[in-house]
Amino acid sequence: MGRTRFMSAAEAAALVNDGDVVAISGNGAGMSSAEAVFEAIERRFLDSGHPRDLTLIHSLGLGDRESMGTNRFAHAGMLRKVIAAHFTWSPKIQQMIRENEIEAYCFPGGVIQHLLREIGAGRPGLFTHSGLETFVDPRQQGGRCNERSREELVELLEIGGQEVLHYKPFKVNVGLIRGSFADTAGNLSPEEEAIDMDIHTIALAARNSGGVVIAQARRVVERGSLHPRHVRVPGVMVDAVVEAPEQEQFYGLGYDATISGGHRAHLGTVAAEIPAKLERRIIARRAALELRDGASLNFGYGIPGGIFGVIAEQGGEDGFWMSVEQGTHNGRMLDGRLFGASRNTDAIVSSIEQFDYYSGGGIDITFLGMGEADEEGNVNVSHLGGNLIGPGGFIEIAQNAKKVVFCGTFDAQGSKVEWAEGRLRVVQAGKVRKFVKQVERITFSANYARRRGQEVLYITERAVFRLGEEGLELVEAAPGVDVERDILAAMEFRPRVGVVGAMLESVFV
Repeated sequence: MGRTRFMSAAEAAALVNDGDVVAISGNGAGMSSAEAVFEAIERRFLDSGHPRDLTLIHSLGLGDRESMGTNRFAHAGMLRKVIAAHFTWSPKIQQMIRENEIEAYCFPGGVIQHLLREIGAGRPGLFTHSGLETFVDPRQQGGRCNERSREELVELLEIGGQEVLHYKPFKVNVGLIRGSFADTAGNLSPEEEAIDMDIHTIALAARNSGGVVIAQARRVVERGSLHPRHVRVPGVMVDAVVEAPEQEQFYGLGYDATISGGHRAHLGTVAAEIPAKLERRIIARRAALELRDGASLNFGYGIPGGIFGVIAEQGGEDGFWMSVEQGTHNGRMLDGRLFGASRNTDAIVSSIEQFDYYSGGGIDITFLGMGEADEEGNVNVSHLGGNLIGPGGFIEIAQNAKKVVFCGTFDAQGSKVEWAEGRLRVVQAGKVRKFVKQVERITFSANYARRRGQEVLYITERAVFRLGEEGLELVEAAPGVDVERDILAAMEFRPRVGVVGAMLESVFV
């Protein structure tokens, strides 16, 4: 017993060697992020030039868009390769990818988590349908994201007469994870965190690859004081524990027991957070019309997050089962940089278990963002304007939900609309068209969706489209807009146009 060592963040940073493959957990604005250890690794590199040539692996994006999270690894020479699902929170890494300073491979978030589980279990990689006919399919880009990225990390196979993707395994040298408490035997509990994320999966992959597992915890407690049900990573899998009393639940925010599930908040007088921006409010209200009692719902990051407020405003939380990829179920879902967490949640499961549920078809209706869409009905959210965004959990969710509702503004950069006297007026068109002839990369395949019989809608503030047998079809327009001038002339292709209904006036207030 007692194999776990207790040390400072600087001592833990010294365990990371040049060329190591480093898997890290975390999401958004500091959730489950071992920030003290990240900072110590960065400080060691800036002081000594080591560790260098690292491969960084993470399933969801984490950082503050400035200096924290994955930004701490974004130094010339420190990072050689990144394999991740989301990059928005790290503009520095995005720039390194654009400038071909590092190799970059982008896979679905659930794929990365499941692949780490397969690595930890000693199996020959991940075999799955997730990613077929998208940019991760080797018939397209194979997940490679710049000229420097040339490895073939995924291959197409046929098993039992069905196409599958094989994501190849690799060794993980270092796993960096976080919990609320660690006991003196090394057992790690995330009981006061907003989410559990993939801490067990990362520890499994590193431990069984012969690597080192470093766990950051807010407090070290005596062995036996943690409830066994709260221990997510047993001490046998943990090599080092770093106590970080300054650890926060989110960047700049202390611990809130109503988010971790320790207490229930009184929300009776808390106003629903309805989106303030007109376009986002219209989209959220129109999307909410697709809700069906008893449905299993999922929401994506960005504009779909505004639907939470509409549901709360209507008092409809008890009529659906809501979840997000980070592992939370129901409650008052949080938006913006805190997306992924929930107040008064019913359940918090590991995100890998959540992805299992999603991949198997557990979602009835999903509401997802929409960067751009083309005439075939394909959607791109992962590569926009030459910048790598990444899909996060989008691909597993969009491929497997029974109904997909894409939510996004009609155009971007400078678009302005006004609602008055029962009419929507397009005051100024956006500089960037979002309905394009062909998307830059395919994150959602319309052909795959048609074969699976999915129902697909594309909701904007001035028009609603659906996926038809031959591509996009215009089915609704906002009251007051001129279909030819304000919709069709602002698209790079002409969708199928039949009988165009009017969007309900109630969604514009």
